[in-house]
Amino acid sequence: MAAKLIDSHAHLDGSQFDEDRDELIAKLSEAGVEMVINPGANMESSREIVELVKAHSIVYGAVGVHPHDTVDMVDSDIEELRTLARREKIVAIGEIGLDYYYDHSPREVQKQRFREQIALAKELDLPIIVHERDAAQDVFDIISSEADGKLRGVIHCYSGSAEMAREYIKLGFYISFAGPVTFKNAKKPKEVAAEIPLEHLLVETDSPYMAPVPYRGKRNDPSYVRYIAETIAELKGISYEQVAEQTNRNAKQLFFK
Repeated sequence: MAAKLIDSHAHLDGSQFDEDRDELIAKLSEAGVEMVINPGANMESSREIVELVKAHSIVYGAVGVHPHDTVDMVDSDIEELRTLARREKIVAIGEIGLDYYYDHSPREVQKQRFREQIALAKELDLPIIVHERDAAQDVFDIISSEADGKLRGVIHCYSGSAEMAREYIKLGFYISFAGPVTFKNAKKPKEVAAEIPLEHLLVETDSPYMAPVPYRGKRNDPSYVRYIAETIAELKGISYEQVAEQTNRNAKQLFFK
């Protein structure tokens, strides 16, 4: 059987999995998935993830508040996140960042809560899982201003330029690709995936969203992570096994350092 993969970003706590979550997770190993990292989106999901990872040996978690939900944060949430982040099998703070596409939260609030959660990650020596949409420069500026040699993380579902990806790598970050890299018209992600060294890449599904070809438009799940790995192997002219081995090593280096 082909080498197994680590899905570095999936939302198995989402309501889209309520009807078959346990059955789906039970079959992931057989489907070629070694491990799944499940980030939080808000305080409620972060609490749920602490319980989810207890129930499933293959799943590890992160806790944090997505930029969409930062408008609902109160100062005491940082203290609760600190407590949740110390729980067993919680390996990162995330997903956190900035989203100017939807602007569900005021931009200054997003920036404030992003910085506060970065500070928490630094305090706890945990990596961060970063969401960025239409806010590339501001996200980079905040991360670079917070960089201290210890701050580390991943820019998930990367959609930026190869030049910026290289700058993130200099700061100790990984670049992660999801379903869009398999899309026929996804010129930029394909170029970046081909150009950036495999030693700095992760693969993810962002389930249940953004299913890769040939399942585009359907519910995504971690078993589809192989399509991302296959695409990266094809773009780089290397074997699927090489992609699996190195991206697994990268994920373990980041989340279990």
